[in-house]
Amino acid sequence: FLIAPNPGEPLKPLTKIASGGETSRLMLALKTILASADATPTLIFDEIDAGISGHSGQVVGEKLWMLTRSHQVICVTHLPQIAAFADTHYNVNKQIFDNRTTTNVNELRPEQRVREIAHIMGGNVTEFSMKSAEEMLARSYLWKEHWTKNSVS
Repeated sequence: FLIAPNPGEPLKPLTKIASGGETSRLMLALKTILASADATPTLIFDEIDAGISGHSGQVVGEKLWMLTRSHQVICVTHLPQIAAFADTHYNVNKQIFDNRTTTNVNELRPEQRVREIAHIMGGNVTEFSMKSAEEMLARSYLWKEHWTKNSVS
């Protein structure tokens, strides 16, 4: 598979020039374009946010959510902009107990979700980060509502 990710660059093999995050984002672009013709029930994106932030994260979150209209999407992310678009949000964490590492997966309730978004925004959860997380979630809800209303024929 050959791509030219930057203007003026020659086509090169994807495996030679793309990082894991770039490969995931290319797959996201292809899956978004081909979603209506693809019968794959579940799509998994592991750290699709590698190397991006800010507005790019917002766009990736939007595209992932659009894919959920026709597929189950599982996405591992460290970006609050992407996590804010989840319909169901899980927290995955590792703990050491009796010299063994265990992984815990917990579905977050709405109030836990705000706190988790605030945490991934900057580590320390403060009144300001909680407010920012609430606003980020509200913006994603409004975007999803707007998209849903405008995409129904």
